[in-house]
Amino acid sequence: MKKFDVLVIGAGPAGYVAAVRAAQLGKSVACVEKWKGPNGEPALGGTCLNVGCIPSKALLESSENYEKVLHAFGDHGIRCTGVEFDVARMLARKDAVVAKNTKGIEFLFRKNKVAWLKGHARFAGTAAGGYRIEIAGDDGTEAVVAAHVIIATGSKARHLPGVPVDNVRICDNEGALALPSVPKKLGVIGAGVIGLELGSVWRRLGADVTILEALPTFLAACDEAVAKEAWKSFTKEQGLKITLGVRLGEIRQGKAGVRIEYTEADGSAHVLECDRLIVSIGRIPNTDGLGLESVGIAVDGRGFIEVDDHCRTAAPGVFAVGDVVRGPMLAHKGEEEGVMAAEIIAGQAGHVNYATIPWVIYTSPEIAWVGKTEQQLKAEGAAYKTGTFPFSANGRALSQGEPGGFVKVLADASTDRILGVHVIHAHASEQVAEAVLAMEFMAAAEDVARTCHAHPSLSEVMKEAMLGVDKRSIHL
Repeated sequence: MKKFDVLVIGAGPAGYVAAVRAAQLGKSVACVEKWKGPNGEPALGGTCLNVGCIPSKALLESSENYEKVLHAFGDHGIRCTGVEFDVARMLARKDAVVAKNTKGIEFLFRKNKVAWLKGHARFAGTAAGGYRIEIAGDDGTEAVVAAHVIIATGSKARHLPGVPVDNVRICDNEGALALPSVPKKLGVIGAGVIGLELGSVWRRLGADVTILEALPTFLAACDEAVAKEAWKSFTKEQGLKITLGVRLGEIRQGKAGVRIEYTEADGSAHVLECDRLIVSIGRIPNTDGLGLESVGIAVDGRGFIEVDDHCRTAAPGVFAVGDVVRGPMLAHKGEEEGVMAAEIIAGQAGHVNYATIPWVIYTSPEIAWVGKTEQQLKAEGAAYKTGTFPFSANGRALSQGEPGGFVKVLADASTDRILGVHVIHAHASEQVAEAVLAMEFMAAAEDVARTCHAHPSLSEVMKEAMLGVDKRSIHL
């Protein structure tokens, strides 16, 4: 029977990063993954690389380029006629991007001598030297023993009760990334990250998109100022039809499309007829069928594995990281937890600062933030000050034709320590990194404000917003 120092269950971002880090630290490591790609071949990367983060960004990029040709290039003196797009080629490019990423993980496993065990893993109790893990694959079931185990099995799309997802007419994130043609009318249930991103992709390519959201507020996790700006951009400028406070009724699929009955907050009843429907109402942890009970590991009422601040489970030597534990379902959060678990196993002081995990929504404009929102600080009764600076006053943003959005900084009123930074702009995902670094080092707004930023660059907006905390922005 094979024995390993560390066995990682799941090869998504949290799992494969944990496996690589453990191997770097001198441990014998195996990683179990059952995922199979569209051609039936085993694939690493989990949901994120195969049907989540990476393919959605590829489609977002393709659709944004198409829209720029139609609506933005003219301002640069570039005239385009007869512009067409090829959905099949767009999807093929997306698949090629995915394949390059997943093959990259295979290379990392070979480089670091991580064994890839193909199949579904489950705990089968303890054994001499650790835990017995059974792996059911195409060629049967094998058992291995591991001294330490890191559970990183990720999450799956939550579906509506009684509404079967066939990924043809009614889709979750997987089907929405593989529509063979642009639907004339597209319905989306859920105005969260996935719904907005995928709705944006198909809207740019010509679909009439309607998004139905149960919550009465838009992007409630965002700072209110950012959410207000995003609402204006998505609805008034881009033409997404978003209805909040919706109560869903019967959803019925027919030969021609999908019929959704719903009631708005004011009690009025409506019917949405669409060619295809995307259901994006959140995700749930993949913790079924792991045999957790055989080693005394509990899950809560929502299926999450219970862990401490360092991702230790109730079973000695067993960790759980990523989407299967508390906290935001973000790939980079899972990666940091995977590194932490591997380093603790190796006797180091692994740690994750959950207060400085950035959030990003890859719409156009992008939305990114780190730390607390203004509404959170108000609820806490904290004394704070704010600084805001628009991209419309930045030379680089104007030259790129991307003047929309702003940076907003929240700092402690007495210490000036940065408490939160919120960005809405075409490149917000890149802008927020500076704020994360500043907060990780407990910087004051003054520290960033007095740091020289290249001119002309978009980063100057961050500097000006930090200056704005003390009402001394130069270019506003």
